[in-house]
Amino acid sequence: MRVPGNVQSVERAAAMLRLLAQEPDGLGLAQVAGALGLAKGTVHGLLKTLQDVGFVDQAVAAGPYRVSPQLYRLGVEQLDLNELRALCLNWTDALAARTGESARIAAFRDGRAVIAHHVFRSDSTRQVLVTGSEVSLYASALGKVLLAFDPGAARSISDVDLPSLTYRTVTDRVGVQRMLATVRDVGWSAAVEEAEPGMAGIAAPIRDRGGHVVAAVGIEGRVEQICDERSRPRPALVSHVVMAGRSISRELGHGRMAEQ
Repeated sequence: MRVPGNVQSVERAAAMLRLLAQEPDGLGLAQVAGALGLAKGTVHGLLKTLQDVGFVDQAVAAGPYRVSPQLYRLGVEQLDLNELRALCLNWTDALAARTGESARIAAFRDGRAVIAHHVFRSDSTRQVLVTGSEVSLYASALGKVLLAFDPGAARSISDVDLPSLTYRTVTDRVGVQRMLATVRDVGWSAAVEEAEPGMAGIAAPIRDRGGHVVAAVGIEGRVEQICDERSRPRPALVSHVVMAGRSISRELGHGRMAEQ
């Protein structure tokens, strides 16, 4: 197949990226060459260049090529975590006050879900500040939001084992994908005793002006406080978390263009 265009190597590289983006499990050199009708030597040279600039990766030598998580974040300006915290202060304080639970903000950074801000519960029990710590991407409510809406976060766990943290942790790939599809459908996530026995959480996405999910906001507490007698998140708490996510998103400019 002849790829049209004045700068043929750029056209071919773009065709390769489109092809690889459609294949979550990646493609081998021969498969890419066959799909595009190009010589293996030509394809290898272009893939090597795309790999060098960070747009394509390869887990093992001679293994399949995949689109790198870095490419998905191209053109998306990452908020500094301190700036994110400052923008969220009022809304997370209000969320903690309304729900009676600790409120947290998490963002995907360097392959991890990092807590950018943490507001304590209003009770007098001993609590530990977790700002700067890591939460599970696949077993926490905050992490699930990032996995569901951030392709880079999703790619970061594609080639790693997902250890079971409790008896309720979902670790099989089909189960995780089904779980994330539900998060995208309903617009929020929950985790009930998946990362720690007796603990549950609810989280919602935070979007920037362009609609990109740049962080997640949520609450965490004892299962009996977060969930009803059937271990389902309480609707009132879900509503508070979702509204907090929308309010913070408005602070970042999301939705304002539609109002003008």
